[in-house]
Amino acid sequence: MKIKIFGKSNCAKCETTKNKFNHFLEKWDCRDKVELVFFDMDTVEGMAEGAFNDVLNIPATIIERDNRQIARWDGEVPRSEEFKTHFSNLN
Repeated sequence: MKIKIFGKSNCAKCETTKNKFNHFLEKWDCRDKVELVFFDMDTVEGMAEGAFNDVLNIPATIIERDNRQIARWDGEVPRSEEFKTHFSNLN
């Protein structure tokens, strides 16, 4: 499973999103089964990946399983209740 977070380094919502996912991956003991990647939209690489994933608002969070998008949030910090179900079968 992969979590892609698109944002900017000076964005409070983006930092909150990264911290929230890091916290819950540790809490649910699934850090070794989930890859968390942050794409800085102020960099060429971040903008390119953002364009490929149709990111228009930050923070944008995409959860992928088997290279397929299974959940997405644009312009908001996802609530843990909204994404918890995607991690329940990893343990």
